[in-house]
Amino acid sequence: MRVAAALFALGLSIVPVQTAAKDSLGIFNSWGAFRDPNVPRCYAIAESEEITGKAERKSYASVGFWPKRNIRAQFHVRLSRDRSTNSRVMVGIGGRRFQLTADRSDGWSQDRRMDAAIIAALRSAKSMTIESTGRDGKPIVDAYLLRGAATAIDAASLGCSRLR
Repeated sequence: MRVAAALFALGLSIVPVQTAAKDSLGIFNSWGAFRDPNVPRCYAIAESEEITGKAERKSYASVGFWPKRNIRAQFHVRLSRDRSTNSRVMVGIGGRRFQLTADRSDGWSQDRRMDAAIIAALRSAKSMTIESTGRDGKPIVDAYLLRGAATAIDAASLGCSRLR
């Protein structure tokens, strides 16, 4: 259910509803993998398990693949609340911390090297937190379980290998 809600949120926020993901590539614990041949793109996605404070929207983390744009394994998060413009968005995974590039509600890796480092950390850790400070000055902490993440990322990668 959480994955379906996150998929719905992703579909509404990034592309029109009629072009939301078409094919499920599998559900792996709290992570799902999907393919949208119309874009074309594939992605692994999970909704946060725990949110600190009152959420404004569903938060999720995703790893995306866009074969025609030569984008592979791009990390993205949607925060549960808008952040303060002067606060950082930090990802904590297995003792490692990464500072994302961000706008009010979303964060991305700064470059391909950071994408690779985050994906490697996702594969070996049990949980992940996304932290920032909200516009109200209160902390934002969105937590994710990572069981199934590696399999969902691999399924998304394989799913897009056929869309080239």
